[in-house]
Amino acid sequence: MTTSMDKPAQPPGKVRGRSPRALTRARRRQAVVRFWRQYRTHRAGLVGLAVLAVIALLALTAPLLVGADSQSVTHAPGGPMESPSGEFPLGTDQFGRSLLALMLWGTRVSLTVGLLAAFLSVAIGTLVGITAGHFKGWYATILMRVTDWFLVMPTLVLAIALATVLSRSLWTTILAIGVTTWPTTARLVRAQTLSVESRPYIERSRALGGGHGHIMSRHVLPNVMPLVLAQTTLVISTAILTEATLAFLGLSDPTIVSWGGLLQDAREAGAVSSGNWWYLAPPGLAIAVVALAFTLCGRAIESVLNPRLGVSR
Repeated sequence: MTTSMDKPAQPPGKVRGRSPRALTRARRRQAVVRFWRQYRTHRAGLVGLAVLAVIALLALTAPLLVGADSQSVTHAPGGPMESPSGEFPLGTDQFGRSLLALMLWGTRVSLTVGLLAAFLSVAIGTLVGITAGHFKGWYATILMRVTDWFLVMPTLVLAIALATVLSRSLWTTILAIGVTTWPTTARLVRAQTLSVESRPYIERSRALGGGHGHIMSRHVLPNVMPLVLAQTTLVISTAILTEATLAFLGLSDPTIVSWGGLLQDAREAGAVSSGNWWYLAPPGLAIAVVALAFTLCGRAIESVLNPRLGVSR
């Protein structure tokens, strides 16, 4: 008769037949479920998410909805500056192209610039913030003085300077925005890093031989990622607004269609003085709606990750 003392011990690294990797995946799934359960209680955040989902769907399906030839100047289907009609719901531009089709194509460019520029900005800010909070000393002092210099200098002025010096292209716009909007993220991440590294388990990790890379990647980074995620959604809206400003000033690639570029074209065509509101209103409203949607999502994420903020629902 076999007793409980005769049962073979479980293999090391497994708990109740599940490997540590499987347990980690299960915990992550549970964290995602909890996050979504709390996020969907924020009505404003759900509205922002729904708006972004619709805009992203329009951006992805733009080639199927309007076709690439809608950007052609030589094969424009309408007359210059036609008012909204059944054939052209948003009117036409100065070349006779459908503004609705141009708006759909501009969605792809504006979202691409916003996402990539925000990713670059947050990546730089996270790297600077974690390393400055971890190493401290003269290294942190130098990094924080550089960060303070970028904070003092107007972001738009620095972006304009970079866009003027470099060649006009989509990647120049992304670079100009990304390398000028990271200081706020760096400050926030450094403060969170200092808070995390004051906890007892960081001392135990050092005592067990954990190196700098192990501590920063395995302990600090997972704890600052919620803050980074919330900051990313806010930086995207800033990046989209900055891209529109650069395009409006004529500092972006003139060969691509973006919402800011449409505003620049409308200004050059005299839409303001001639009262052609349909040339100005759609791109401006699109920029405002997308920026507001990302802001609503960012505030909802912040409230879920840090309930003490007390963000209204």
